[in-house]
Amino acid sequence: MQMTKFGLLRWAASIVVGSMLFVSPVGAQTAATDDQELFPPNAKPGECYARVFVPPTYKTETARVLRREASERIETSPAKYEWVEKRVEVHGPSEKLEVVPAAYEWVEERVMVSPASSRTEVVPPVYETLKERVIDTPAHTVWKKGRGPLERIDHATGEIMCLVEVPATYKTVTKRVLKSPSTTRVVEVPAKYQTVKKRVMKTPPQTKVVKIPAKYKTVKVKQEKTPAQTRSIPVPAEYQWVSKQMKVTEGRMAWRPVLCETNTTPQAVEALQRALQKAGYSPGQIDGVIGSKTRSALESYQRGQRTAGRWPDP
Repeated sequence: MQMTKFGLLRWAASIVVGSMLFVSPVGAQTAATDDQELFPPNAKPGECYARVFVPPTYKTETARVLRREASERIETSPAKYEWVEKRVEVHGPSEKLEVVPAAYEWVEERVMVSPASSRTEVVPPVYETLKERVIDTPAHTVWKKGRGPLERIDHATGEIMCLVEVPATYKTVTKRVLKSPSTTRVVEVPAKYQTVKKRVMKTPPQTKVVKIPAKYKTVKVKQEKTPAQTRSIPVPAEYQWVSKQMKVTEGRMAWRPVLCETNTTPQAVEALQRALQKAGYSPGQIDGVIGSKTRSALESYQRGQRTAGRWPDP
């Protein structure tokens, strides 16, 4: 298979496929190279090798160390309290001045509305009515015609005229005459009285001193039953187990077989894909072709090895 220029040497991983180990090439920045061989020992035809840095190895040792020295601690037992009922004085005895109001009652009383007096009255004149018969017409004579020829003197006599005496006529008239003239008199006016009800004071207002007794109240109070106490308690020393890493071997440079363009064959790629699939990283179809899924699975495997501490950072 002809490899494309994707820089296969940059991402090839250290995966054991049969007897082949694929690793990423790194520089030997931290190890000396003066005593290294210029070429891989026991090289096989058709294989590629890369010089990689083999990190130092460590072992973990556990030691018991003093974490805290022995000491003492002060423990305080708080005071204990209880609730009890107690009769306490709320207000002390005192005095107050009370005013007793005046007492009133209603009584009837005859009071003078107007005093006795006198007044002068005019007594009018007294008249009486009298009847009197007076001459209406005095007696007199009048000439009247005669009443027949028998009374004529002769046939040559004209009308007969007779002088007739007419008696007087009378009429009754009424007249008002003064019986007693107008006078004055003094009239005594007696005093006027009226019975009224009025409110009168029966007893006047007065003051008195009233004694007010003390007031008490039963309340619950919290009182100390047992006082607070302190005691010293010894605290033993405290130890802990700590782990530390001890270097066993130093880091060094070594030759490792790698997957490169020269030895990339479909069989080798298939072996790589199967190894990735077995390790839990899906490379896609097992077809001997390094596609995007195979590259992605190989990079994921490298990140997982570095995270787990089983693969050195390039």
